[in-house]
Amino acid sequence: MESKREFFLECYKLGIIKFGRFTLKSGIESPFYVDLRPLASEPKILKNLANYLLDMLPLDNFDVICGVPYAALPMATAMSLESYIPLIIKRKEAKTYGTKKLLEGIYKKGDNCLLVEDVITSGKSLVETIEEVENEGLKVADIVVVLDREQGGKEKLEAKGYKVHTLFTISEVVKILKEIECLTDEEVARINDFLNGNQVQFQEKKKISYENKLEKVEHPMAKRLLEIAIEKNSNLIASADILSTRELLDFADMVGPHIVALKTHIDILTDFDADSTILPLKDLAQKHNFLIMEDRKFADIGNTQELQFSYGMYKISNWADLVTAQVIGGSASLDGFHNVGVVAILGMSSKGTLTDAHYREEAMKIIENQSNVMACVAQNEIPDDLILMTPGVNLSDAGDSKGQQYNTPEKVINNYHTDFIIVGRGIYKAENPEQEAVKYKMAGWEAYKKAL
Repeated sequence: MESKREFFLECYKLGIIKFGRFTLKSGIESPFYVDLRPLASEPKILKNLANYLLDMLPLDNFDVICGVPYAALPMATAMSLESYIPLIIKRKEAKTYGTKKLLEGIYKKGDNCLLVEDVITSGKSLVETIEEVENEGLKVADIVVVLDREQGGKEKLEAKGYKVHTLFTISEVVKILKEIECLTDEEVARINDFLNGNQVQFQEKKKISYENKLEKVEHPMAKRLLEIAIEKNSNLIASADILSTRELLDFADMVGPHIVALKTHIDILTDFDADSTILPLKDLAQKHNFLIMEDRKFADIGNTQELQFSYGMYKISNWADLVTAQVIGGSASLDGFHNVGVVAILGMSSKGTLTDAHYREEAMKIIENQSNVMACVAQNEIPDDLILMTPGVNLSDAGDSKGQQYNTPEKVINNYHTDFIIVGRGIYKAENPEQEAVKYKMAGWEAYKKAL
């Protein structure tokens, strides 16, 4: 087998350790985060890992192998296949039906069980697992761990009489990564400070200015939007969920001087007509210098979306500067939007939305490889070369009866580094929409300046 150092570097390429700022389950902020689950997707690496772990152990001591659920289960399985030691599987909770077993597999009382764990931190999960396994009549003397975070867990278990074998410690991997210049001196110092039990002070990331953002974005509509923001001292996008053309045009004329874009839902108009609706709306956009953002939220296969964009009664491609689109259809579904800036829906502001962390991670992989995507609608921070728009903004942070959850301009700009706030009912339902637009424009701009 390759050296342990070379093996670790192979594993590292899979993204098993990330450095930055992470909040752990305990609520503590850590300068690194370990997730060994990607190793299960690489059979060769998993096989080698199993052999490295087995090489550290007196194999004739064990009757069965058990992985701590769930991350260590693939490792324990690979070790069983390599050593011919029988595998048993521990559930996180006992079944509520059938045999109601906590442990699955063939074993007998008094068998010596080797526990396998991916990462050890405080040792809490291992202590709980040992207790549950021993309650089933098995004996636990040895524990093998891939990575020790060096936060007291190993020592805690050894004080209880268990032998803990670790393949790597976090200090070892930090040293390796420092040698190949994957970590700076500052990062190493922060990690060492954390391992010594000190509270780590993270440097707060500052909001990037619109001028600096202009140098990072590439899409022409993104550049135009930022130029309007700088020119008008505004980061306000007004949403117009309005049912008639006359109301829409009156609203656009009132708030136009104070916004960078008007977000429309053109298909809710009861009297839409291309000549009487779109032509005067485009004139108002030119008069007041704002972009038109059609919030169509395209969510179909690519061919259908291209037809919806260019044909039908609305012919969105003829007049919209920006359009919103879901990412659920995959990369190819976004290819049909031409001569327009695509705003990808990465997250929604409604309660119970299904745009969870896994969805956002997969969607971002698509977004970053789409040249026509210039912005995201989201409730979380995104890369600086994309524009972030956050909906559900209200000067009052209370929600509504339909699951909408509101955030203040200051909150989204400080917490998410939002570039543009999207305000709907807070403006168009107001008694004086123009007056409210001015309030939101000032609040958004002040929050932006403070965040720089």
